Amino acid sequence: MKHLFRKNILFFFVIFQVALVSCKDASRLPTMELMIQRGDGSEVKVTAEIADTEETRNRGFMEREQIPDGTGMLFVFERDQILSFWMKNTPHPLSIAYIDSTGKIRDIYHMTPFSMANWTSTVSVRYALEVPQGWFEKEGIVVGDKVLIPGKTDK
Repeated sequence: MKHLFRKNILFFFVIFQVALVSCKDASRLPTMELMIQRGDGSEVKVTAEIADTEETRNRGFMEREQIPDGTGMLFVFERDQILSFWMKNTPHPLSIAYIDSTGKIRDIYHMTPFSMANWTSTVSVRYALEVPQGWFEKEGIVVGDKVLIPGKTDK
């Protein structure tokens, strides 16, 4: 009887762990390899989750505690517009690059975790790329560099 009880507890624990891992994985979006071309012509790669629906753009990196260097999230919009982001419910410090429809980085801001402050693009843009704070600087990426988005921008 004791053996059966332990077996059932173990079974439910395993099922719970599988469900927990599945829920965590469900929060991840499809990814795309992006190349960022620096002013000197050299390139750096970033693996970006793609947020291209209202629901995924609104969710963004909320509640994500760890975002590894070399990864980020690309927010894709249907038309050029002034964009504004905040960090509500986002514990990980992020930097954001606003990118126009040609792929040119127009602004880079460093955002504060959990802040309700708005970081607004200075011009109409089509994309926003969020990465761990400091990653752009570490990689030598600045305003004016170009993000090569497959199927969206030309090299």
